[in-house]
Amino acid sequence: GYLATPIENTRSRMNPIDALFQRLKTEGQKAFIPFLTAGDPDVGATVRLAHVLADAGASLIEIGFPYSDPIADGPVIQASYARALDRGLKLDDVFAAARRVADERPGGPPLVGMVSCSLIERRGPEAFLDRARAAGFAGAIVPDLPLEESEGLAKLAAARDFKLIQLVTPTTPRERAKRIAERSTGFLYCVSITGITGTRADLPPAILEQLGWLRTQTTLPLCVGFGVSRPEHVRLLRPHCDGVIVGSALVRHLEHASARGLNQVADEIGALARSLSAALRS
Repeated sequence: GYLATPIENTRSRMNPIDALFQRLKTEGQKAFIPFLTAGDPDVGATVRLAHVLADAGASLIEIGFPYSDPIADGPVIQASYARALDRGLKLDDVFAAARRVADERPGGPPLVGMVSCSLIERRGPEAFLDRARAAGFAGAIVPDLPLEESEGLAKLAAARDFKLIQLVTPTTPRERAKRIAERSTGFLYCVSITGITGTRADLPPAILEQLGWLRTQTTLPLCVGFGVSRPEHVRLLRPHCDGVIVGSALVRHLEHASARGLNQVADEIGALARSLSAALRS
């Protein structure tokens, strides 16, 4: 049968995501949240690149669970998912990679999964959450989980002190955005643009207006993702948010892993990550 985790175990220690944002707030700093696809080019590379990102100043690392049916992912991340799946990556391989990262870097950046609700349903929500927590994940972003269907998973996650991070987009009506913010835990993922992920030349002013409004609606940290790819984007957003999420700009380097070799790709990813993380602090 299913054994519940004793409540005192889950409550006695603050979730690493909450602890991180509390510390950053005290220090007057912002979170740099890079994204990595699990299993591209292989699981060992994912573990290595997570360490590269931690060394480059990552506050928290988002790990994408490859999935065949793109939800919000642009062409760069979708191609990365396809490469990982083509090599036969399984759900348990993602958990194993996360566990290795957590074991090799105790006290390192918290790990958050980016995962489709289909994968959670297939494994069974309770079994998935238990496995994710045991693997070292502190929370998950489930981009295709509608607000109306999120209550059950939110309760299961809360019972495990596992953060369920929700997304708000520029087109989310304000009343709905307010309800999403109430349901979210850990932080609120603020999508900077309308459309899919990817790198862009500039950021729309609407995101700054929305962040200002969200500030009045929730005490959750506000982290901005989609289209954030350059140090100047980071500097523009820095006064308005609590963290920036960078995916495609980093993942696009993985396209060249087979041609250039992992060493060079790791160096490129590390250099970009350092420039982005420095822009948050400069």
